[in-house]
Amino acid sequence: MANITWMVSHTGWSDFILMGLFRQSKHPALLCVVIFVVFLMALSENAFLILLIHCDAHLHTPMYFFISQLSLMDMVYISVTVPKMLLDQVMGVNKISAPECGMQMFLYLTLAGSEFFLLAAMAYDRYMAICHPLRYPVLMHRRACLFLASGCWFLGSVDGFTFTAITMTLPFCRSQEIHHFFCEVPAVLNLSCSDTSLYEIFIYLCCVLMLLIPVTIISSSYLLILLTIHRMNSAEGRKKAFATCSSHLTVVILFYGAAIYTYMLPSSYHTPEKDMMVSVFYTILTPVLNPLIYSLRNKDVMGALKKMLTVRFVL
Repeated sequence: MANITWMVSHTGWSDFILMGLFRQSKHPALLCVVIFVVFLMALSENAFLILLIHCDAHLHTPMYFFISQLSLMDMVYISVTVPKMLLDQVMGVNKISAPECGMQMFLYLTLAGSEFFLLAAMAYDRYMAICHPLRYPVLMHRRACLFLASGCWFLGSVDGFTFTAITMTLPFCRSQEIHHFFCEVPAVLNLSCSDTSLYEIFIYLCCVLMLLIPVTIISSSYLLILLTIHRMNSAEGRKKAFATCSSHLTVVILFYGAAIYTYMLPSSYHTPEKDMMVSVFYTILTPVLNPLIYSLRNKDVMGALKKMLTVRFVL
């Protein structure tokens, strides 16, 4: 009877209960402070990197345009989940309505999907810059970069709309409790009382497709880049090419590794605790690490930073 009541109440937009991250911790207040600090760091680092790229004319290149897009995605990405989680902890509330849950799911899926394709676009940009340096300014002009970035956002939104629309129209009658700190698809699917095996196969195939296309582009680009670097006579040119590509590959491995675990491994490998830890990594830690990876190992960014600080110090 309780199950029937919950199903009926859900169709009337009842609330879900987010079990959250803090219930797993012995020191929830300390964890809340740490996550808040990490959140502020992510916002400030990415905002500063976007500002730096915008203000310095030497950074007005396709590579840094894509990096600024990545920083924008990371800022929005972490803002979709963390403020709600922190506010719930402070206010002692852990409910989220079905429309809010659907909106949160749509936004994080859109941003994650967009980032998948953006990382592929960045690999293609590096391929053009290193393998075809003479044709690079002609092929990777501003309009082409805007087209690629818009395509990444569009494909991400298609992914978000498709998965959210199907997930949120399923009948839920097992429980209201989402064993997660935000409305992630696998966690919400566990509440459905219908057979979701067909939908899970659909998710798996979509993820394979969404990962296969970018991974193919990235792998092909870096294979050709490695062949080109091998033929380079200049040691300085090799060093610069390796430095640029290693930063991007680091981000690719971090982001794609977490996505493969979440959406492609069989359910037998998953537990709520493991899923939350992996989600913490790619929703909270990755947005903090990305600007550091692209700035600390990048002479152009560090040079622009020193220049900005010197000008401000003189003024």
